[in-house]
Amino acid sequence: MDFVAGAIGGVCGVAVGYPLDTVKVRIQTEPKYTGIWQCVQDTYRQERVRGFYRGLSLPVCTVSLVSSLSFGTYRCCLAHICQFRYGSADAKPAKTDITLSGFTSGLVRVFLTSPTEVAKVRLQTQAQAQAQTRRRALTSAVAAQPLCPAPSAGPAPGPRYRGPLHCLATVAREEGLRGLYKGSSALLFRDGHSFATYFLSYSILCEWLTPAGHSQPDVLGVLVAGGCAGTLAWAVATPMDVIKSRLQADGQGPRRYRGLLHCLATSVREEGPRVLFKGLTLNCSRAFPVNMVVFVTYEAALRLTRGLLQ
Repeated sequence: MDFVAGAIGGVCGVAVGYPLDTVKVRIQTEPKYTGIWQCVQDTYRQERVRGFYRGLSLPVCTVSLVSSLSFGTYRCCLAHICQFRYGSADAKPAKTDITLSGFTSGLVRVFLTSPTEVAKVRLQTQAQAQAQTRRRALTSAVAAQPLCPAPSAGPAPGPRYRGPLHCLATVAREEGLRGLYKGSSALLFRDGHSFATYFLSYSILCEWLTPAGHSQPDVLGVLVAGGCAGTLAWAVATPMDVIKSRLQADGQGPRRYRGLLHCLATSVREEGPRVLFKGLTLNCSRAFPVNMVVFVTYEAALRLTRGLLQ
């Protein structure tokens, strides 16, 4: 039941938050963007509304599986821990049990999400990567022939990736299996502790928001707890999310980063420690409504399926 409810909640969540996710990725990977509104305006001017939904089809197709795995793994792990420690899977778990189950859930999902994240980030950033490549080529041509008239830019080449599946195939062909799991080390660090925070904060907030004499919070309580849990999780995850996005986008043009530590050191040296919190405001603003939808849908689907099975 948790697997099914998690799948439904995940699909609803990605439908709400994807445009802001595109803006977040571009802010994190493109130093030219200094603010959210600048990125929104530039994306709309160059690509119109479609630019905010680049790479959406693959997350929609896979997020149900990933969300199902996340919620299902969390519940199964929590049940096994309670069975082992307290002799009953239905026993009330301690905060450490919830944290460990959430951490495990975050680690498990990386094996499915890494290829999807690579395709999503490449599609979201390819327009900027192509523009930078054309500018470099034009600058090199002018520098090589200073006495000749500047060459015309010519017709713009088509996009390198025609869609999510074409992107995955191209990355696998050109970079091998390692290319599909580029940035997975940062993704492990991001999702492990962020999902521990996610489920722990949701559990604590639900306890606080449950009315006296009831075993569960009402709909408003679930909305508030889900939104706050998502916001806290993304606040914890943002530094590694920046590094993850940069590693995964690094492959469109000259390679800049040799690995997680090199990317971290280079980013901080060139842009200062603030670079690790690029997109923090956007992440937290996006996380609240998205996770309100995820958890209220998850809880509703869970109660519905339990009612049907009883």
